[in-house]
Amino acid sequence: MSVKFGTSGLRGLSVDLLGEPSSLYSAAFCRHLEDTGQAEKGAPILVGQDFRDSSPAIAASCMGAIAASGFTPIDCGALPTPALAFFGQKKNAASIMITGSHIPADRNGIKFYRADGEITKDDEQAISAWAEKLKGTVDTGNAEGEDMSSEAQALFTARCTSILPEDALAGMKIGIYQHSTVARDLFIAVLEHYGADVVPLGFSETFIPVDTEAVSDETVDLLKGWAKEHGLDALISADGDADRPLVADETGTPLRGDLVGLMTANFLKAKVVVTPVTSNSGIEKNGDFEVVRTRVGSPFVIAGMMDALKSGKDGVMGFEANGGLLTASPFRPADDTIAPLPTRDCFLPILSALYLAAKDRRPMSELAKAYSLPVADADRIKDFSQERSGALMAYLRERDENLSAFLEPVGTVAHRSDIDGLRVTLEDGRIIHFRPSGNAPEMRCYVEAKDADAASRLLRQGLSLIEDFKAS
Repeated sequence: MSVKFGTSGLRGLSVDLLGEPSSLYSAAFCRHLEDTGQAEKGAPILVGQDFRDSSPAIAASCMGAIAASGFTPIDCGALPTPALAFFGQKKNAASIMITGSHIPADRNGIKFYRADGEITKDDEQAISAWAEKLKGTVDTGNAEGEDMSSEAQALFTARCTSILPEDALAGMKIGIYQHSTVARDLFIAVLEHYGADVVPLGFSETFIPVDTEAVSDETVDLLKGWAKEHGLDALISADGDADRPLVADETGTPLRGDLVGLMTANFLKAKVVVTPVTSNSGIEKNGDFEVVRTRVGSPFVIAGMMDALKSGKDGVMGFEANGGLLTASPFRPADDTIAPLPTRDCFLPILSALYLAAKDRRPMSELAKAYSLPVADADRIKDFSQERSGALMAYLRERDENLSAFLEPVGTVAHRSDIDGLRVTLEDGRIIHFRPSGNAPEMRCYVEAKDADAASRLLRQGLSLIEDFKAS
């Protein structure tokens, strides 16, 4: 069976999640909440979903397990993941989101949230342990929950329409690539609230797996075509469950997620920014804030934010390289205070980037260029076994001479970091980073260089080195 926890919850083939697995892990989640005192029998547990064909059936299984476990399932319908998490915070209720985010339509996933936000890695392990104990004993029937979808949507809409000043986007013509993201209708409502001229584009009844971190050539071609056809100032979109933003400039060229996160940090006047080691190395030079680097994955960003709060710091936020933005402190960018939302959100970073361009009255491309970040690129080698990637990483870490010899074709090692994978700064300032996937047979390579050609060349060299590695 393909189902297992990764960096974004429980994931697997849709056919493997349907039925017993979705019921089993939902029941395990309920037992974990009860066992840790986070919820008592009868308490509400919220359930949301994205627009995948398999999501309604999986949601029904989850609600059946919730009811059979003695809790009260609440049906929040199709809505953004951050909206579900925000509603859970207000209701002091745990929640379950049925979504595969940006992965192909034949796959799906389940994300679990405590009342105070995303589950931790310790929670993951405990839920998995309960699933093992409960295997073969769980009722696999379906159930319906009380419909609170309108209330959940309204609460999150109120949050999104309090971020910017009134008419903050007046005069901007913004395209929305709607595809099959659960944010598509809310995007229109929020941007029109701020006075933008909105152009809805690319609506799809069929699920389209848009990856906002590695935007496909096909998607870029669509964005560029729409930008030219409609004379747009910017385009926006999100992944399937709307926790990762996509912002493209007036030419249709997507901005990197970590750049959008950096823009948001400056917009919010953040004092502490927590971000994974894979985010651009130029972040430290582009803002008046402390930067804390973590391993890849929102649980690690959240842990870093909580550590900052415990040490007495305020103005704490975080973001991932994909642009998903989290806040641990309240912020007041306009007239209203924005409550903390320590889970990935696409709306705050999208609105921040659009506002900075509108306020300065300059093209989005010029705003992006002003940050002068190194050019970053990344790719992965698929069907690269975890045993092979483990052998490669062990070899590179074993001795400095091994790492130097391995990288000799591309440059001389100046500095290395082991925060997550192996990130190497070369003597000429270029960066190459090798990182095995945590939940797939893939080996990833990230690079930075002074220009696009140099970054592309270094990436090709890095991938070639990985492919040529022979474990002894």
